[in-house]
Amino acid sequence: MSMLQPNNPLHGITLEMTLTRLVAHYGWERLSRNIAINCFTKDPSIKSSLKFLRKTPWARKKVETLYLRTRFP
Repeated sequence: MSMLQPNNPLHGITLEMTLTRLVAHYGWERLSRNIAINCFTKDPSIKSSLKFLRKTPWARKKVETLYLRTRFP
């Protein structure tokens, strides 16, 4: 059963899509300056970052907040 979520701006956007778009926009170096977590500074990859973000709610929240604040072209 599909529930509509009109008040959720991230509805339908996966964490992988969010992170991939942020990395494409900022690059790993700038992303790590915006959100200071090790998965973005030490040998960063989408796969390792997703693993960390899925286990760490506070870090995921920071990524989602940056995504919502970012003006993509």
